[in-house]
Amino acid sequence: MRGDILVIDENHHRAAKQITDLLFDQIQNHNGKFVITVAGESGAGKSEIAASIAEKLEVQNITCFIFCQDDYFKLPPKTNARQREKDIRWVGAQEVRIDLLDQNIAEIIAGKTLISKPLVDFDADRITEEIVDLLQYKVLIAEGTYTTLLKNVNCRIFIDRNRFDTIESRKKRAREKQDEFLEQILTIEHEIISRHKEMADIIVSKEWNAYNTK
Repeated sequence: MRGDILVIDENHHRAAKQITDLLFDQIQNHNGKFVITVAGESGAGKSEIAASIAEKLEVQNITCFIFCQDDYFKLPPKTNARQREKDIRWVGAQEVRIDLLDQNIAEIIAGKTLISKPLVDFDADRITEEIVDLLQYKVLIAEGTYTTLLKNVNCRIFIDRNRFDTIESRKKRAREKQDEFLEQILTIEHEIISRHKEMADIIVSKEWNAYNTK
């Protein structure tokens, strides 16, 4: 998403290093594209950990492409925020074109190299399109709140941090007004997303340690 701000710190790097250590052999031995999802609640560090995973794998000559769930929202960000204010029941996975993201990933796994995907411009509050060539990429990382729901995945990562743990990171990101209405949204999202933890292959704890669940 254009206009997004990442604040990557030592915690993100440490968790990413542990994740790449856990996954390196699987990725090396896998034929075709290896698909990772990074999910969790708002402000948990999904984008930052995804970027750090990509950085650490690329040092080992494993190329990565990151799909941002924010690009797949049905409405552009500011319009989506207004829709939530009109009807808070809009909050949830129905805001996102998860089916399209799944389709894009499935096409790549099947051998398609050029795909057309949505691209959100946060400042302009607009959804455009971009053509991406994914021939050279070994690993596809899909990061976002609901990416655990994707079907075509080799490893699901879940960041186990809730709205109380993410206050400072949300303030730094400064994408949303920190008010009572946001707390209502985060509470709804927590009820949905916390259930995805049990689907994860790797969990990042509140202390930023990554471990296998199976």
